[in-house]
Amino acid sequence: MTSHLFRFFPTLENRSISVPSGSVADVLRAVNAIAPGFTDYVLDERGALRRHVKLSINDTLVVDRQSLSDRVPEGGTLYIFQALSGG
Repeated sequence: MTSHLFRFFPTLENRSISVPSGSVADVLRAVNAIAPGFTDYVLDERGALRRHVKLSINDTLVVDRQSLSDRVPEGGTLYIFQALSGG
């Protein structure tokens, strides 16, 4: 995750969160269960990935930005990148 998203996890020292493997949607729900409100920053009101958020499973970008069906394998890592925008 980008560093500003770690404000949801103030007690984490190693900046790593472990949840069960599954679809990207499953993983994000599991993270949101640990830190309620977290997904509000990465998902829109329809549950799709926000425009300025990119996800990667290990070294592969997530393709399905709507239903988030890409699978995070056991032992895999979901990286969350939130771009800054503005003028």
